[in-house]
Amino acid sequence: MSNPKASADPVETPSIDARLVRKLADILKDTGLSEIEVEHAGLKIRVARELTVAAAATTYVQAPQAYAPQAAPAPAAAPITEAVASAAPAARAAGDLVKSPMVGTVYMSPQPGADAFIKVGDTVAAGQTLLIVEAMKTMNPISAPKAGKVVEILVGDAQPVEFGEPLVVIE
Repeated sequence: MSNPKASADPVETPSIDARLVRKLADILKDTGLSEIEVEHAGLKIRVARELTVAAAATTYVQAPQAYAPQAAPAPAAAPITEAVASAAPAARAAGDLVKSPMVGTVYMSPQPGADAFIKVGDTVAAGQTLLIVEAMKTMNPISAPKAGKVVEILVGDAQPVEFGEPLVVIE
């Protein structure tokens, strides 16, 4: 005799619908989500995608831009960016550039309303915190690579920065 339970298993076990998986993948792509999970009739499907550094950076950079119009320092960010393009060659001759080690948002002080870490003309010690770059909700202090005088600050508070972008000139 055959076991009725054994013959029922293939009927009770739902099959994976490739169209459903594709639809879930499309939802991920359209919404920017990193994963989605659906459970129906005993079948559980989880579709996840791996975010690349570039995709994560793009998503991350967009959030500060949406917030920037509400913040007071945001209007200063555009002229400073233009100044970086024109002043960068002259700044390289005047001192050493401190560059951003990551994509993120620059903050000039440890918290809103506090004094800035540095100002133009300040003397800094090697290892002293110059500013913070927030990346993926993590605050990363950027330290002075050497002792010297702050000649120029090339970024503004709450300004998005790219990897390798010049931040400060130390002489």
